[in-house]
Amino acid sequence: MTIKKKVGQLVEKYGTNDPFKIAEAMGIDIVYENLGKSLGYFSSIYRTTIIHINESLSYKKQLYTIAHELGHVVLHPDENTAFLKGNTYCLTDKKEVEANTFAIELLLSNTENENVSFDQAIEEYGMPEQLLVKFFYS
Repeated sequence: MTIKKKVGQLVEKYGTNDPFKIAEAMGIDIVYENLGKSLGYFSSIYRTTIIHINESLSYKKQLYTIAHELGHVVLHPDENTAFLKGNTYCLTDKKEVEANTFAIELLLSNTENENVSFDQAIEEYGMPEQLLVKFFYS
């Protein structure tokens, strides 16, 4: 199943594309912490999933980061990419691209955000330019 289709099913199931509301409906706690340069990550222990967000992020970057971490929860539920990056030689680039694609689809594929420009998506939300090119121009 494509990422776009998974996002569509999630939005239909929860009646929103708001990552805060989706996380709440899925029973995922959001915790704000001082994460230094890290934007966020998710952890799952004993069937409790938590999205950790850097408390210094702007609201729009929080939206994008939560949407990105929801992408990991939905697409890679059994993989701890933060652990893999820090403790192994396992490549996580593909998983990061998938989570970024998920976040872009979730946040920009609706009428509420249709006025978000290419530049706003990069500057205000922190979305990666190379993936936005595909979204905006394909």
